[in-house]
Amino acid sequence: QLQASGGGLVQAGGSLTLSCAASGRGFLMNAMGWYRQAPGKQRELVATINRGGDTNYADYAKGRFIIAKNKSSNAVTLQMNSLKPEDTAVYYCVTRRAGASGSIYVPANFPSWGQGTQVTVSS
Repeated sequence: QLQASGGGLVQAGGSLTLSCAASGRGFLMNAMGWYRQAPGKQRELVATINRGGDTNYADYAKGRFIIAKNKSSNAVTLQMNSLKPEDTAVYYCVTRRAGASGSIYVPANFPSWGQGTQVTVSS
């Protein structure tokens, strides 16, 4: 199971760090990542990190967001800096089996989703 936390209300230009705690063995051996969904919009990829630590970011996240693994706590974090009002969305932690095929930009290619955590950025 995936449990996301760390969302909240922040002013534009501020920072938030989301955390995704994975229960069960082997989660950190999978590819993990974050998606988000803004009101009235489709879910979109934020960032992923694979078993080897390689990362991928959506263009809007590059240079502002950092995804990382915390092996000691069996968690994946998403540090979000320089937040903008357009970053307002529900953020979901996702995971899939290491080596799974299929584009990371397609939500259906991630079979496991956390419950989501709301991030609201005020202008």
